[in-house]
Amino acid sequence: MPLSPTHPLVDGRTTDSALVRAYRGDRPELTPVWFMRQAGRSLPEYRELRAGGDMLQACLTPELASEITLQPVRRHGVDAGIFFSDIVVPVLLAGVEVSIVAGRGPVLEHPVRSAADVLALRPLDPAALDPIREAVALTVEQLGATPLIGFAGAPFTLASYLIEGGPSKDQIRARALMHSDPHTWATLLNWCADVTGMFLRAQVEAGASAAQLFDSWVGSLSRADYQRRVAPHSKRALDHLRGLDVPRVHFGLGTDRILPQIAALGVDAIGIDWRLPLDEASAAFDHAMPLQGNIDPALLTAPWSVLAAHTDDVLERGRRAPAHVLNLGHGVPPETDPDTLTRLVAHVHGDRPEHD
Repeated sequence: MPLSPTHPLVDGRTTDSALVRAYRGDRPELTPVWFMRQAGRSLPEYRELRAGGDMLQACLTPELASEITLQPVRRHGVDAGIFFSDIVVPVLLAGVEVSIVAGRGPVLEHPVRSAADVLALRPLDPAALDPIREAVALTVEQLGATPLIGFAGAPFTLASYLIEGGPSKDQIRARALMHSDPHTWATLLNWCADVTGMFLRAQVEAGASAAQLFDSWVGSLSRADYQRRVAPHSKRALDHLRGLDVPRVHFGLGTDRILPQIAALGVDAIGIDWRLPLDEASAAFDHAMPLQGNIDPALLTAPWSVLAAHTDDVLERGRRAPAHVLNLGHGVPPETDPDTLTRLVAHVHGDRPEHD
């Protein structure tokens, strides 16, 4: 089924937006900018709205999720909203018991570590995604010509949470299962690909103008393991968008050694973390892939002169790619001064080097 006639990419609201043009390789006059984790703990209005409430419940309350998504767009003037949710939401909706623990992240009381655990996982009922569809529709109605980016966790990162029982620095248990029981591993990642792919498709069908797959923990993998045991499942997740003409973006941490494999997933743009200069990343694609990134989040607390110089350097290096969406090399740290982000957006929009 193609996009609805009332979808922002079809009725023209976001078709020619700077973000969509950049993701599709058409460099706009001004570099579009948005920030990963722009909605959330760095904003006082978010903290006031949430007031200690349950994170996952906020994600599943359409009016609340929509308002939180809109807050940074109003405050900073960014060129896109990023849908407020969490990568474990589709896991929760599929019946897995998971909670968000403050200061730690997603935690499972009963990790998924055996063939029996994997076989016990149930498919995601499409009707369970109705709160997601409603939240996206509410948000898109308010955003007008500003595009909304849908997002989902990549299967490897999602599986890592399920196996480890929470965040992990090195994904030891996940990587052990990958090699000790390849069949169970593949079954689990197929399940993750399907629930996260359905989650992403629901956002796009409801009005998101781009879709980003996050693979936060993929940097722990060797190139061979990624190509053989992970990439096919990321492609399966993205294949849920088949038939929907929407830009697809991939972001992962520590991806410098697997960039060609990520490009082979069929994405339109690739996000780069802060460790790899954009001109070097662009060279890995023969300067043919639109890039996103990659301001070092640590510099958001540096003196403005340092941050501005770093941003200008990122913009200059990004000119080697056919198009560039300015972002961070990871998410906004909670301690970031919101005024710094607002000033940064103005700097990018008003003081960008002219394109040749």
